[in-house]
Amino acid sequence: MLQRKIYQLCCDGREVSIFLRDQQRWIERVRILDIEGDLVTLRYETEEEDEVCSWEEMVRLESIGAVTQKLASVPRGNYEPLVSDDCPEAEQIRHHYPDSSGD
Repeated sequence: MLQRKIYQLCCDGREVSIFLRDQQRWIERVRILDIEGDLVTLRYETEEEDEVCSWEEMVRLESIGAVTQKLASVPRGNYEPLVSDDCPEAEQIRHHYPDSSGD
């Protein structure tokens, strides 16, 4: 079952976070590149003090304990989200209600 889900995420090309049981660590913002037999190829980046490193790692399917994906995010702080009145008129969604007079 997990293999099918990981295969689906691989095909979708989505970024996920993966927990590796044998290493007791999370890898964030991972792309699953390939699944061949029980080997899963992952690609991700890490930020060190003054550099960004790109990694490609092969892990055994059995070492993957959990996979999560971010569904949505909203900035924190004094951020005011745009509402329809703030959008240009051409982009506003207008609801058209049927006329109650029966016309």
